[in-house]
Amino acid sequence: MHSKYLNSLSKVDRVALEKKLWNIQNGECFICRNKIILGQSEVDIDHIIPLQSSGKDSEDNFALTHSSCNRSKSDANLDIARVIYRLKNLQDTVYKAEHRDSNLGDVLKLEGGSLFSFRYQQTDTSITYSFDDINDISIKTASIFTDRLSGEKTCFIEVPIQYIFHDTDINPRGINSSIIGLVKEFYKGNPQLHTTLARIKDGKIYIFDGQHKAVAQLLLGAKTLLVRLFLQPNAERLRETNKNAGSTLRQIAFDKGILMQLNNMQYKEKIKIYQKNHNLADDDFSFSEVQLSDYFKGDKIKQFIIDSQKESIITDPNNQLRQYIDFEGRGKEMPISNSAFNKVFLSMLIDPKKILNEPLDSENNSRTLERLQLVKLENIIAKVFYIDKFIQDVGISKIEQRIVDGKDSGITGEHLTSVRISREEIMNAWVKILIRIINMYFYQTGNPPKDGDKNLFKIPFPSQLWINIENFLTNLRELPIWQNKAAASFIFQGKKNVSYWDSVFETGKGLDGTQVLTNPINIIQIVNR
Repeated sequence: MHSKYLNSLSKVDRVALEKKLWNIQNGECFICRNKIILGQSEVDIDHIIPLQSSGKDSEDNFALTHSSCNRSKSDANLDIARVIYRLKNLQDTVYKAEHRDSNLGDVLKLEGGSLFSFRYQQTDTSITYSFDDINDISIKTASIFTDRLSGEKTCFIEVPIQYIFHDTDINPRGINSSIIGLVKEFYKGNPQLHTTLARIKDGKIYIFDGQHKAVAQLLLGAKTLLVRLFLQPNAERLRETNKNAGSTLRQIAFDKGILMQLNNMQYKEKIKIYQKNHNLADDDFSFSEVQLSDYFKGDKIKQFIIDSQKESIITDPNNQLRQYIDFEGRGKEMPISNSAFNKVFLSMLIDPKKILNEPLDSENNSRTLERLQLVKLENIIAKVFYIDKFIQDVGISKIEQRIVDGKDSGITGEHLTSVRISREEIMNAWVKILIRIINMYFYQTGNPPKDGDKNLFKIPFPSQLWINIENFLTNLRELPIWQNKAAASFIFQGKKNVSYWDSVFETGKGLDGTQVLTNPINIIQIVNR
């Protein structure tokens, strides 16, 4: 909405107002907080609170910004735009440095939190505590409430952020887009209806539920948080309850990746319990997955075992493919969706039911071999399809439509190949061929697999098989269809199903008779170079 006040100013008065706002803001852009050089930087004057939100058209509601920041701001309210900019900058920094999405812990560190342990004394009915590390020596008291069903003891206290940490053991979730809505709600003065939950672990206060609400409060300048604090809680029960809230009860949104992390943590907890109850040392892993399953009957231990294996593959520090996977809603930037990675690479190549009757610490443990070989496969895929080929700044958002519209100047052939070959229905089809290539090798060498396609990676792969795999992926990448921009409007526009691409690879044609490949894929030829 146009400003009558600004439009009424002469050029001299406009410059004077810019100078005044520049001084008030210590020479910084209101949105990004970076320096403005008057006379050199292109600047805008804008309303902090928009006129349509009852903001005043007067000097006390104006701010000076870089023109680029003002044009690209994510909200009409400059206070909100500044918060969004700061959050996005943090998310980008964390992702580039660690290839993960930022979380409550990152925001706490940004705001000066997560510094001190929590010292307190407890009786049957109350706790006493102080925050003397920040020069608050007053003794505070909070009543203890005992939950009648669980027996958990909790209290409600207001905690300075210097004493708060993020509990990744119980809630490893990153920050998602719901943060912006929460920031806007709290900015309007609307109250937080659900109390943040925390527990005491190793003498520190860890938030394990309500992290998005906590982040929104922190970004708006909160220096203390009201929490319901669990005292000496049953951590395994909290972990299970939190996981159930995001899965079976659907109270919060947990994707499969988060559930795998939680199941992995529960698996490790079960191992500790098994060791303790069998008088085994912490480093004694002489028992098998079958023994664990027999001991913890009815505790979903089989799912924990499989999810722990999947999580170990994803988080393996040597896994080069993970940086090209969209784990937390970064789908406009990363070529492989989290859903596709789980449905194709994990579900098609790992048996969800088979557990092993061999010691966990065996040097020849086939679970370890499976992890190492799958990571090696994913590294080959990363090398052939993505490294030095996929351009993150170009991304994947509406890429086929951009080509159709002629807005494809930055889309290279190699980048387009990376995007197209990563589509879930296409990956599903070529991974099936990969499985056939592996099976064919073992049959030809007189060692046919015994346990089915989903257990192939528990068998040691000879070097020649790895050569065959890389040859297949390289030749697959070289198929002309992936770089054919003319195909954007009729083959790659919209989503085809898996059967369509199965047909393409087997016959050269789609189910509708469209000629996609010059020739069908010949397995014998495609593993040679």
